Amino acid sequence: MSPRRNRPRGGAVKSAKAARNGIAANRDDEDRGGRERFGLERTEDWRGEEWAVRQISGGAALKHYRCPGCDQEIPPGVPHVVAWPLLGDVDDRRHWHRACWNARDRRTARLQRSRNAPRY
Repeated sequence: MSPRRNRPRGGAVKSAKAARNGIAANRDDEDRGGRERFGLERTEDWRGEEWAVRQISGGAALKHYRCPGCDQEIPPGVPHVVAWPLLGDVDDRRHWHRACWNARDRRTARLQRSRNAPRY
C-alpha cells in the first residue's frame, strides 16, 4: 500500500480548475475583499475616527509586540487586539492587550521619566 498524498487545499488546484471552466476562483474571497481571512474584523469609533479592530488568537500571535495602552510587552502566544485607523496605512497598526483596548478611554497617557528626572 502506498502512503497517502497530501494535496494543497484550494490554491493552485482550485484556481486551475476554475480557469478551465471560466469561473472565478473563489467568489467568497472576492466578496469580502480578502479582509476576513485572518479573523473577524469590525470597525469602532474612537476619538472621532473610524478604527478597524481585529481579534488575534493566541495561536496566531507569533511575535513580541509593545502595547500602547500600558507600554508592556505582549509575548507570543497571548491573544490580543490589532487596531488601526481605516484611513491609515499598514504602519499605523498597533497591537493592544484586550483589556487595554477596552479601557483606552479611561486611561491617560503617562509620561515616562527616569528616577532622577525633575518633576516640574
